[in-house]
Amino acid sequence: MTKSEKPVDFELRHFYALQARGYMLANARVFPAFSPSMRRSAHSVGSAIPPAGFCALAVFCAAVTCINAQTVEVLSSKSSKTAPGNAVGLAVASIDLVVANENAVESETPLPPHEFNPDPGASSPQVEPEPPPELFPPVLPQLPEYGEEALPRSLGLPRKGVREVVPRRRKLEYETYPLSDEGQGLLPSSEPVNNRWFIGFGRWKRYADPSTETTYQSDLKLWHPYLQSKLKGDAPIIGQDIFLNLTVEDFAQFETRRLPTPSGVSAESPNSSEFFGRGEQLFYANDISIGVDLFKGETAFKPVEWALRLLGVYNHNYIDVEERNVVNPNPVNGTTREKEFFSLQEAFGEIHIRDLSNNYDFISSRAGIQPFISDFRGFIFNDTNLGGRIFGNYDNNRWQYNIAAFDMLEKDTYSDLNEFSRRQQQVYVANVFRQDLIWKGYTGELSFVGDFDNNSRHFDKNGFITRPAPIGTVADHYLQAYYLGWTGDGHIGPLNIDHAFYQVLGEDSLNGIAGRRVDINAQMAALEVSIDKDWMRHKLSVFYASGDNDPTDSHATGFDTVLDRPFFIGGPFSFYSHQGFNLGGTSVNFKQRDSLVIDFRTSKTEGQANFVNPGAFIIGYGFDADITPKLKSFINVNYIRTVTTKPTELVLFTNHASNDFALDCSAGFEWRPLLTENIIITAGAGFLIPRWGYKDIYRTNTVPVHGFPQPAAGTVDSFLYSGIVTVTLTY
Repeated sequence: MTKSEKPVDFELRHFYALQARGYMLANARVFPAFSPSMRRSAHSVGSAIPPAGFCALAVFCAAVTCINAQTVEVLSSKSSKTAPGNAVGLAVASIDLVVANENAVESETPLPPHEFNPDPGASSPQVEPEPPPELFPPVLPQLPEYGEEALPRSLGLPRKGVREVVPRRRKLEYETYPLSDEGQGLLPSSEPVNNRWFIGFGRWKRYADPSTETTYQSDLKLWHPYLQSKLKGDAPIIGQDIFLNLTVEDFAQFETRRLPTPSGVSAESPNSSEFFGRGEQLFYANDISIGVDLFKGETAFKPVEWALRLLGVYNHNYIDVEERNVVNPNPVNGTTREKEFFSLQEAFGEIHIRDLSNNYDFISSRAGIQPFISDFRGFIFNDTNLGGRIFGNYDNNRWQYNIAAFDMLEKDTYSDLNEFSRRQQQVYVANVFRQDLIWKGYTGELSFVGDFDNNSRHFDKNGFITRPAPIGTVADHYLQAYYLGWTGDGHIGPLNIDHAFYQVLGEDSLNGIAGRRVDINAQMAALEVSIDKDWMRHKLSVFYASGDNDPTDSHATGFDTVLDRPFFIGGPFSFYSHQGFNLGGTSVNFKQRDSLVIDFRTSKTEGQANFVNPGAFIIGYGFDADITPKLKSFINVNYIRTVTTKPTELVLFTNHASNDFALDCSAGFEWRPLLTENIIITAGAGFLIPRWGYKDIYRTNTVPVHGFPQPAAGTVDSFLYSGIVTVTLTY
């Protein structure tokens, strides 16, 4: 090789593909010099290439990339003449690229066809190209793969100083079963165990510190509220299927309120008005109850074979008012009252009669002092009283039924708990529930309630007469009322629906307001439609109870209940729903405590129903919010009207009465600090903003008559309020 023929070397750092003479050359190591004959041929070709051609050839050679700094030599040699007039263009006769190993000997002649290797790089090991560095490396460290994350030092393995938790296996003495010991009546691969309640769990202690979480514990804790205990029915106390469940509860309630209060014959304050005085009141009550349940059964799925239930309640209450004649007819007794009372609130026995199917559809009976609610919301009858009941289900629990009869006990005046004396009243209830009756997710109920309240005379513990009602014609009378109702609870798509409709028929032998025997024909309807959105619920409520437009005829068309306790339009937070207040200085109430109907009745628990009343119409909006799993809030706004003013005008001897009664606003919350039912704290406030219907009834003085000297009309309370705080502690 002469100096003039010195090859031009190109060091190419990256080589991917080169197409020459119809084949692909890849992964080459060395490009040796061309042979002399090739040089001459290339030289002749190069001499015929114009300057533009050299530029194109240079670009072509620069595109050739080789790994590991290989060398390419491009030489020119003699060639044939090119066609004339080819000023622009590139005519390349031939370019031979011979690839060989580093130790190969330079050959002057090309290889024969049978030794030609179209892919010389295939015989050598493939070399993967190095990936280019990332343009934007991650700033934060990547999270470890699942199962490879680091553990705290205290939880890492091996755990130093950790001992196994060996369950203490308690062996109780039970009767022997000869057939089981002989292996008879057993399933394949099974073993008889006399005590299935104390078999115990495997040895497992999850963490080194047992106070954090120890999953399996077999020990029984006598008084622990969460772990297994014989006092909560977690393990039998007799044999293998007799259990004891003990419930202790303390319910404390504090209220402050302003109610329309008559000043009485001897006013407490010299500034009391002619008709009404100061209505501020403070009330406190505390119920301590102990419930004992003893039953035989399987504790789940299968109904109990028999059960005994006892619930004793001790009540302590105190009230402080601003006017005399409120806590006692005798004004000498002052304005405060403090009482204590004990009651056996529940005492009944239950017997399982028989199973009706393999899915534990059953029929059972219960007798004694027991709780019962006639419908979903307790619109007609919601009480705990002496009676007998037959109940059960059918068709995989799609049908549920109750047949009950109650011989009513007197209620304590101060606490509404049962006394140990009977009253002349019987209540009969029959209802049947059907799930998915019309729509999916809906449960409908058809019910019948019969109220037979016989002639009786009764004074409450404050000394006021409650039967018969001291209004109009006062005389002993009996009452027979029959309620037919259709109620339902469920949802249609996103809408939650709760509704009720009742028709009541019957007779009252002597209604005091009408002054005669009357036939009963009245109606009640209620509807609540709500929609849930995340943690919020918006509600629209409507309640209607018919009124008596002609209180002196022989037809009583005002609706009244037996003993209701509905949770509707705000429940205990609503002033209108929760409070009961007097009717314009008379001896009856405008409405009862924890009730919705306006009935002119002396007492819900100790008086008799009255079907000559103005009725009620309520429409409201409610907002419930689950702020946290432990905290719930309730907001309600309701507008209240009477259906008719005729009974009010007759009783109060006035022609000034309006149906526009009041606006009720309330708010409250419920807090469960332990996320269980062991501690529940509720607090709320309700406000009643009087309108013309309220002002016409509760005037502090009569309207001045033109031409007659008379003091100016007194003012009416601009608003009434009630604040309530309750604390419930349950074991």
